[in-house]
Parts: sequence; C-alpha cells; structure tokens
Amino acid sequence: MAETNTERHIKNKDSNAPTFQSPSSRLLRYRKPLIICAHIFVFASSLLLSFLVTSNMQFRPEWLKEQFPLLLLFFVVVKFAVFGLFKQYSGWWRYVGISDLTGIIRSSMISTAIIVILWFSALQIEAARRLMPTAILEVGQGVFMADLFGTIFLLAALRMVIRLYHEEFHTVEAGKLKRFLIVGAGNTGEALLREIHRMKVTEYEVIGFIDDDQAKQGINIHGLPVLGTVEQLPEICKEKNIEEVAIAMPSATVPQRRRVIQVCEGTKVRFRTVPSMTDIASGRFRVSQIRDIDINDLLGREAVQLDTDSIENFLKDKTILVTGAGGSIGSEMCRQICYFRPKMLLLAEQAENPLFYIERELSERFPDVALKAVICDITDQPRVESIFNEHRPDTVIHAAAHKHVPLMELNPGEAIKNNVVGSKTVADAADKFGCGSFVMISTDKAVNPTSIMGSSKRIAEMYVQDLNKTSRTHFVTVRFGNVLGSEGSVVPIFKKQIANGGPVTVTHPDMKRYFMTIPEASLLVLQAASMGKGGEIFLLDMGEPVKIVDLARELITLSGFRAGEDIEITFTGLRPGEKLFEELSIKGEGLQETRHPKIGIWKNIQMDRDTLRRGIVQLLELAKTGGHNAIAAKIKELVPEYIGNNNNTNIQTA
Repeated sequence: MAETNTERHIKNKDSNAPTFQSPSSRLLRYRKPLIICAHIFVFASSLLLSFLVTSNMQFRPEWLKEQFPLLLLFFVVVKFAVFGLFKQYSGWWRYVGISDLTGIIRSSMISTAIIVILWFSALQIEAARRLMPTAILEVGQGVFMADLFGTIFLLAALRMVIRLYHEEFHTVEAGKLKRFLIVGAGNTGEALLREIHRMKVTEYEVIGFIDDDQAKQGINIHGLPVLGTVEQLPEICKEKNIEEVAIAMPSATVPQRRRVIQVCEGTKVRFRTVPSMTDIASGRFRVSQIRDIDINDLLGREAVQLDTDSIENFLKDKTILVTGAGGSIGSEMCRQICYFRPKMLLLAEQAENPLFYIERELSERFPDVALKAVICDITDQPRVESIFNEHRPDTVIHAAAHKHVPLMELNPGEAIKNNVVGSKTVADAADKFGCGSFVMISTDKAVNPTSIMGSSKRIAEMYVQDLNKTSRTHFVTVRFGNVLGSEGSVVPIFKKQIANGGPVTVTHPDMKRYFMTIPEASLLVLQAASMGKGGEIFLLDMGEPVKIVDLARELITLSGFRAGEDIEITFTGLRPGEKLFEELSIKGEGLQETRHPKIGIWKNIQMDRDTLRRGIVQLLELAKTGGHNAIAAKIKELVPEYIGNNNNTNIQTA
C-alpha cells in the first residue's frame, strides 16, 4: 500500500524530533570505556595499597617517587592486556555472581604470574640492570602478593557495590509489599530469589523457602531460611501471613504440583509458578517471569511423543479443509496444521466472528501459509459441494458439531440436523470429489450414549464408517473426552462463577470426567489420522478421570479463596442426558492397540447399509417436526445401546 502524505509527514516529524535519554541510558552508551577506566583505577589503587601495607602504612619518598610510578606503568600494561584477554571489560556488573569472581581471580593470578616471571627474569639477566632502573628490581616480593589480593578484593568489592546499588537502593517499592514464599529451595528457587532482588520495582517481600528435602531444613539461602516442608505449608502461611506462594519447581510432575495446591486448601493465598525448564533454557523466559498457576498445570500430562514425520507426510503441501474452524477444537487444529506447511488451509465455519478472528490470527502467525475463510452451513449441500468442487481438498478435518448435552436434549432436531445430516453432507462431498482422507472428530459421549448429542455423534460415526467400505476416500473417526478451556466447558464456567463471588455449581458430588488440553487433543487427532487406513474408530488415551467437585475446589483455591467459606459449592443434580461417568478407554475387550501408546482402535459390529441410511432419512424427517420422544425412539432403533433420558427440565448453570 502506498504511503500517504499524512503518514510521510508524521514519520518525518518523528524522525526530526529530539529523543530523550535518561542518565542511565547515556551511561550505558559509554559503559565499556567506563569499565576500563574503573579497572585501571583499581590496578593503581591496589598497587598503592600494596606499597603501603609493606611499608607499615607510611608514604616513604624512596618508593613513592622512584619505585611506584615506574612499576605502576608495568603493572597496568600487563594487567590491562590479561584482563582484556579474559573479557573482563564486557561484564554486566548489576548481575555479578560466582562466575564473575572466578574470572577476576583467574585474570589476577595469571597477570601476577606474568609480572613475577618478568621480574625474576630481570633479576637474573645482567643486561636487565642496564635496561630497567635498579629501584624497580629491588621491590620486595610482598608487594606482588599484596597486589594480587588487593586487585581481587577491590574489583570484587566494586562489582558487588554496583549490584547492591541496583538491588537495594535503585529500586522503587510498589506500594505495600506482598509477603512471598518460594516452594523449592533448589537452583530455580535460588535464581527466582536473586531475580526478585534485581527488580527495579520491588513488589515482594520474600519470607523464606519450602522444601521436602530434609537435608535443606533449617539452612539459609541468601539470608532467608528454609521454613519447612510442603505438609507444613498451611501452618507456615498462617503464621507468616503469606499472601503469595511461588512453586519454583519447573520440572515437577502434575501430581507434585497438585499436592501443593491440595495441601493449601483453606488458606487464602495466591499461587504462582515459574516458566518451564525448556523456556528458561531457551532464553525465551526468565525465572522472574512468574505467572498464575492455571488449571492446565494441575490437569496436564506428560508431553505427547509424536511421529512428526508421518503427520508431515499427511499434511505437507496438501489442501486441508477444517470444518468448525472457529471453535475451540477446530481453531487449534488449524494452528497445529499450519506448523506442517500445507499448500492451502480452508477455514469453514458458520459463525462469522469466530471465523474472522481465527483467520486473522493465523494470517499474522503463519504468513507463509495460504488461507481462505469460508462461511458455510455444513447442512447446505449445494454450498458444501461448491467448496469441494472449487478447492478439491486432499484432507478434511470435520470438527463442526453441536456439543452441549443439555441444549441438545431440549433441541433434539438441531442435534440430528447438524451432527448427523451435516456430517453426512460433508462426508458425501469428500467421497464425490475424491478427497484423500476424511477425519471425523467424535466424543466419548458416543460410547453407550445416554444423550441425544452423544447418540447423534454415534450415528455420524456409523455413517462415515459404512461409507468407507465403497469409497476411495479413507474415512476415520477419532474419539476423545472433554478438553480444558473449550467454550461452554466446565472450567470457564467455574472461573466466571468464582469471579462473581459464587456459588460454584456442580451437578453431582460423584461426577467424573476425562480432561485433555486442547493442543494435546489436536496433535493426537492428527497423529491418529496419519495412521488411519480407513474405517477405524480411534480412541485417545485421556488418562485418569477427574472428580468435578475436586476440580471446583482446586479452582477456588487457585483463585485465593477458601472452598465452603469464601466460595460455596452447591450441587444441582444431573441435567438431561448427563451421566456420572463417561466411558473411554483404549484397553479392554473389543479394543486393539496401535503403534502409539496413547491411541487405540475400537472394533465394532457395523450395521447394514440400507437399514442405516433408511433410518437416517426417517430420523431427518422426525427432526423437522417431531418431538424428543419420537426422535429418541428412532435413535434407539439405530443405536441399540442408547439409553434415552426424557427428563427435559430446565438447563442449570453448569
């Protein structure tokens, strides 16, 4: 785009405007010359002190006028060269540490050794007496040793003074300091304490450390004690009036992090954590960039090991169509796909605003990936087929669906139209236009379904699996459970309820759900899809189920409140279509393993094609005009394991 006259005027005006530089910024421009001058001053001061020490602190004319000036030039030249060789003029003194001290000692000892060698050599060489003044050669050996220790002491002291200035005197307190406790008295905890002291604006008063290592109990780190173990955290927080706790254990497992939170239930403290070891090692984050602990930190799992080569072969240089691209799963699928450099990514979505935002985000993050945003209702067959005809996608990731169980119980016809008919429409288009692969994203609620939503997804699974028998397209299905942070899921609802002061509503004290992070689920979907030969229903290993009431308590604790005191938890009863336990396992009868430990295949008995398709047509007719009971009865014919729940009560908050 051409630059306007107004923009040009503003740019010229800004470029000609004087720029303000703070005194510290101006000093930084001359940092190296100042450091060199400081070293030369120290070299001179150290030699002067050495003569004074060896002369009983008396200024005597014989050394002050003859020996000192000539020897000073000799010392400065040698030390200047040696200290420069060991890069002592490029240090950042406000961050001085042990490595800086070792550098000073090494440089001082080597320079002193060179000086002594030259001095003794001069004594041994008769000619040297004619080249150097006798006064220099008669200097006592004590001067050299005193100078060695004086140089080390003065340079170390000078650097420590600079550091103390920045940490103690050159900081501004941001109002009342927060009383801070660090869990983890290891390298990360010590580094966090040092960086807190370096902050220009002081926000924290660090009280001490917590560590389960018995060998560390009672020790002091930079003057602060290790106060106890994790089990003693509640008492210590109460006794010391702790306001924030930082978990400085970036390599800690999820159970270890959860233990800290669970132990502290009932205390009004805010929990923080440091970046991961990978982020710290890569230099992307500093230890001091602490953040609030998120529920992902407590429910996340070990990093998924992927066969990225097979995923890359599946996606690279291909035209990929993602339906439901604006949703939680669909948008993350798009992000992950972009990393594998597709030829083109088609973003199909019915909702205008989510599509706008994901297309804009991807354009900024992946400028080299060709994108096209497509507004499309997946039940609109002519529109769907026109997209396939124009772009001829190689792979379809079908993530579009109605997913909210209670809403679908109250609107069963919409669940059938979107989840069954919409999936059928997209699958038929993939078959008609010769798409290479079709991946349907399903749900654990399709296993022995008790809801309209779950059974509608099961029927869609059955259709694409049957279509695979006669199609050139490889149709596969991937099932998984709840994902953390998705729109309408329990975590954001709980957070909103906590922010409003409660109560937090849980349907049943025994309700459990499987949880997975959205990126993990998306990557495993791509892994399963790359493994599919056609006709499989893949199941993702969701780990151990989590009690929803425990999740609510942990979120309340993380928010700095006490469950049952500051924020109440109330039980509202099961909603229409819900069940206490979802069923999703990759082990057991009717399941087979794959080469990936977190992916299994469900083997099932398939339905006759004519019966299935005739039932779908009848179900669609009922969806247009029929009520819940009629639709549920027809679903029962197609999905015998469906256990309908006709209790159409009002939807609860969560």
